[in-house]
Amino acid sequence: MNVEVFSSPIFVKRAAYLVQEIASLADAIDFLEEWPEDRRDQAHETALQACHEAYGGNASVSAACNALIGFAKRAAVLEDPTAAMQLIAACKTGSGKM
Repeated sequence: MNVEVFSSPIFVKRAAYLVQEIASLADAIDFLEEWPEDRRDQAHETALQACHEAYGGNASVSAACNALIGFAKRAAVLEDPTAAMQLIAACKTGSGKM
């Protein structure tokens, strides 16, 4: 198992109908570095720092994951995993139903 992978993925809203899965430190760092500069705050900085520290082996992956969840909640982009998985399943079947 890759130690940089989260124990369970985090889902965040990127737009009204776009949900992104974040399953690893690399995914988290990409997401946080792409976050608009004018919307960055202390929670963003804390999450990004925690992810970089975990990626470098100086902090735990779970601490980085928790910091990312805290940021996503504060930014109101954290998506319910159950809803996200239902959407993914509906897209894979092509039924258009949820």
